[in-house]
Amino acid sequence: MIDIGANLADDSFDLDRAAVLERAWAAGIQHIVLTGSSQRSNRRVQEIRALAPQRLSATAGLHPHYAAQWTAALDEDIRSLAERNRLVAVGECGLDYFRDLSDRGDQRKAFVEQLQIAVDSQLPVFLHQRDAHSDFVAIIREYRPQLADCVVHCFTDTAEALDAYLALDCHIGITGWICDERRGTHLLDCVHRIPADRLMVETDAPYLLPRTLRPRPKSRRNEPMHLPRVLETLAQARGEPIEALATTTTQTAQRFFRLPGPLDDATA
Repeated sequence: MIDIGANLADDSFDLDRAAVLERAWAAGIQHIVLTGSSQRSNRRVQEIRALAPQRLSATAGLHPHYAAQWTAALDEDIRSLAERNRLVAVGECGLDYFRDLSDRGDQRKAFVEQLQIAVDSQLPVFLHQRDAHSDFVAIIREYRPQLADCVVHCFTDTAEALDAYLALDCHIGITGWICDERRGTHLLDCVHRIPADRLMVETDAPYLLPRTLRPRPKSRRNEPMHLPRVLETLAQARGEPIEALATTTTQTAQRFFRLPGPLDDATA
């Protein structure tokens, strides 16, 4: 299994980050893509990669929550990382109108600037969208012909939104949201629409702890070792054997992020 999105630069991992990785490897995770989402986390994930350079990769971007912090210097930082082959994707970037922690105009500007970096570097782009589908899909539609590839990470939207992204040849990342009986059940009815070569899995750790875990952990912090729970629920919803889904999602992630393979013999 490959976890395509884990925020291991988060402060909640500072005391046991190495142990978190060991638990991930023991759970069958072959590779983790570390998410960069701010100037600080972009730098931190580069440091964390040194803990297991053959099994960790990194993205760099600016989450829409921090869109007001977009500067020419940050643009240059991300471009420099891309030029030095330190990234497997640009992002996390996109639009978030659910919390509106940044002005929507600032969000759109930062989003477009990062898409241009992805175009110029010909790296895939790691996308975030929440309650902003109309503006988001219009921007993606404009840039998609120039993008090497893109994944709508942590997909939680409607079947109609899913169809729109698939029509634009986007990949889809599924998280523990699908394990949430309070708000994720609609995903159970539409994930079968995602072609095998467009589907990937992720934890988005430390967020979205799968609610199907038994016994439920005392801590609400999610971590990569819980990725099998996401895969189990997804396999059941798609009517596929979990082993087959693990194989196809791994192959898709390897191809999308241009990871060296096979990863079966990777060592920390």
